[in-house]
Amino acid sequence: MKKLYLSHTDKKIAGVCGGIAEYLNIDSTLVRLGFVILALVAFSSVFVYIACWFIFPSDEF
Repeated sequence: MKKLYLSHTDKKIAGVCGGIAEYLNIDSTLVRLGFVILALVAFSSVFVYIACWFIFPSDEF
């Protein structure tokens, strides 16, 4: 069963994009690029990123 976590191995700021990329089995650069494009088009993606930062559990046990 796959679970969505903040990534501590592939993170630039908080690990949100790295965690999403690991969950979807895609390159984290694509996820980061998607967040940047959404931030330029609709600033609300910045708030989504911050919300994910607090909602996603950490993968460190």
